[in-house]
Amino acid sequence: MRAIWKGAVSFGLVSIGVKVYSATEEKDIRFHQVHREDGGRIRYKRTCSVCGEEVTYDDIAKGYDIGGGEMVILTDEDFAELPLTTSHAIDVLEFVPAEQVDPILYNKAYFLEPEGSATKPYVLLRDALADSERVAIVKVALRQREQLATLRVREGVLLLNTMLWPDEVRQPDFGFLDEDLKVRPPELAMASSLIDSMAGEFEPDAFTDDYRAALQEVIDAKVEGREVVQPEEEEAAPAAAVDLMAALKASVDRARAARGEAPEGGAGEPTPISAARSAQKAAKATKAPARKAAEKKAPAKKAPAKKAAEKKAEPAKKSAVKKTTAKKAPAKKAAEKKAAPRKTA
Repeated sequence: MRAIWKGAVSFGLVSIGVKVYSATEEKDIRFHQVHREDGGRIRYKRTCSVCGEEVTYDDIAKGYDIGGGEMVILTDEDFAELPLTTSHAIDVLEFVPAEQVDPILYNKAYFLEPEGSATKPYVLLRDALADSERVAIVKVALRQREQLATLRVREGVLLLNTMLWPDEVRQPDFGFLDEDLKVRPPELAMASSLIDSMAGEFEPDAFTDDYRAALQEVIDAKVEGREVVQPEEEEAAPAAAVDLMAALKASVDRARAARGEAPEGGAGEPTPISAARSAQKAAKATKAPARKAAEKKAPAKKAPAKKAAEKKAEPAKKSAVKKTTAKKAPAKKAAEKKAAPRKTA
């Protein structure tokens, strides 16, 4: 990692030299804009809207629009006079319970590394902060802007979380907030039951970015010149009931079934989801025995028919032999009588 900022944590009269590193990184797959026909990169020129000339970075200043087509121009000299450009301190203001900081205020996270001989006071602040079970509220100047931030301990390292200022958080203004909606106790109880049936321990590694993985597969296939294998489509869940209670109960049963637990209240009346699944299982269970029975019956019919034909053929052959023998025997005796010489007196 490369340090993006150097300064010191000001903790009372103690100054702790630190280096600041980005603690997170986005894993988005980035693309360049290219010409579709030849793949050439698309370049953008910085041109002035008044004179139309191309402008270099040295000739670019910052302008603040005050409305009515008027612009206040600020140069590098104007920014150099501000105190933030030379301020390299993280000033600890107070220590507060972590649960008092609304997570919506958190912005970006940075690791702090002790610099030089500041390791011992760094470890001292880290251990004291961990024992207090509080977070430090600090002010820091990053990227030419003063920011509110917190200091807390994560895996043995001081973590700086920059925060939004309170006036940077928008207030929700939605029509339904003014409506007088009543939630029935049974509905609330069923919703609580659904939450309980889906409760678990948060394990970030159990979740993956399926879209990014699929996009990377498309890119790899393009590079290797092979066909992209489309992932199997997930089976669509049966349509939930229109009634809110029925939908909640069906959701609870589905969550329990996913965990291998029995539906709430035992067998009970089937829900739309459980009924659909039971129908699918019943159809599969019925087809399997029928197929096996058909396979067993088919060979059994052929074998007896063949044996019966063979048995019938054997007696027929024997009787034919007997008849032939019977016919030949009288004919033979008659021939012998004729051939025998007659006796004379």
